[in-house]
Amino acid sequence: MSSSKPNTQPPPRTVSLVTLGCARNEVDSEELAARLEAAGWTLSGGDEASVVLVNTCGFIEAAKQESVSELLDAAGSGAKVVAAGCLAERYGSELAAELPEAQVLSFDDYADIGARLDDVLAGDRRPAHEPRDRRRLLPISPAARAADPGHQPPGHGISDLPAGLAPASGPRTLRRRLSGGPVAPLKIASGCDRRCSFCAIPAFRGAFLSRPPEDLVAEAGWLAGHGVRELVLVSENSTSYGKDLGNPRLLDELLPALAAVPGIDRIRVSYLQPAEVRPGLIEVMASTPGVAPYFDLSFQHASGKVLRAMRRFGDRERFGALLAQVRQACPEAGVRSNFIVGFPGETAADVDELQRFLSEARLDAIGVFGYSDEDGTEAATLTGQLDPAEIARRVDELAGLADELMAQRAADRVGEVVEVLLEEDLGDGDYLGRAAHQAPEVDGTTTVRGVSGAAVGELISARVAEGDGVDLVADWLGVPTAAAGRG
Repeated sequence: MSSSKPNTQPPPRTVSLVTLGCARNEVDSEELAARLEAAGWTLSGGDEASVVLVNTCGFIEAAKQESVSELLDAAGSGAKVVAAGCLAERYGSELAAELPEAQVLSFDDYADIGARLDDVLAGDRRPAHEPRDRRRLLPISPAARAADPGHQPPGHGISDLPAGLAPASGPRTLRRRLSGGPVAPLKIASGCDRRCSFCAIPAFRGAFLSRPPEDLVAEAGWLAGHGVRELVLVSENSTSYGKDLGNPRLLDELLPALAAVPGIDRIRVSYLQPAEVRPGLIEVMASTPGVAPYFDLSFQHASGKVLRAMRRFGDRERFGALLAQVRQACPEAGVRSNFIVGFPGETAADVDELQRFLSEARLDAIGVFGYSDEDGTEAATLTGQLDPAEIARRVDELAGLADELMAQRAADRVGEVVEVLLEEDLGDGDYLGRAAHQAPEVDGTTTVRGVSGAAVGELISARVAEGDGVDLVADWLGVPTAAAGRG
């Protein structure tokens, strides 16, 4: 008669990372991955992992639903499930109560993420955090933050702050790429000090904190050593970079320093606040070799009345003047923006003003989004809420106009010489890539025909031959001299 002993082997310390939302979350996931590896965890595919860590998004309702669906799908795999990221931080114990399938972690858990997953694997259920306004964790004055523990000496990352001060963002080389390719985001700051009435992000991401420029240059070098050729600078508000370090013009100095990093061919800046765009920054972005003349301007609307209700700056005339400055500095500059339609109190006249601005602005990329209430925001309490069906109608109308205008702008570029970063070999000498006015995933692509002697990851010159919506078709001209010299 034989007896068998029960299997007492502990489950493998394997984890699958799922990233939802924006490029800032992508950076957070790569830093979490490096921390987990340093703690002895093995990154694995979803079907093989003992723990699935979902880095959630909590920006708008659709993103929240996607995050919840991903968590439920992960639970169905039989693995233990962990919710981290913005949705987890924003709702904490409430999310844990609604989703008992998942353990819910806070940004405060990131520095000890390996130990937290050890607890999850052992079946220990930690109580989820109670959400709090993270803006209150640092001094109100940006200048006062330099003396706060939130700013560490060079070489230390803000993820190693005392608990609760900011989401993970370092140490600087503590990052593991989770995807390949020649493009990567580089997070230059965390948090936001603005108080837009429709936005909840500052409350759960916290006050604005810049990363020291020396850390960013070092990480850019590390990314270049891992095959990256284009850096996309990301933050909640890139134009605020440096104000908490005592230099509100520090972005003007950072861009040339990053462009000079060996192996980096192109720097792209995302999310510029129009109220903070200065002539000096425009000049640096328009004229610095290696910096894309690409202006991701967060206009949100063009009616002064609606913008004031949003607690934002500007109107159609002011935004038009800003675009004129950009194009005077660089006529071929790329410009994109997003717009919210159906904000409380928005009238037909306000929509007409927005349509007029779009028709005049010659934007390369236009995102149109319908307004929806966000928990804890001022806008959710405003009178004049519009019927969802009317908001959807306005979105459809504006999106149709946007499609026409973007196609026309692409057609205007026919004959223009563009620098294209090659990202995919389509065969027979054709490559898919992006010109300077095309950011990853959101602004269209450029197909280059007849490429010879170049490969994925190289920056080449091409002449635009035709437009197809926001996408371009161009003919190979060669490798730009400047790019060859920087490599």
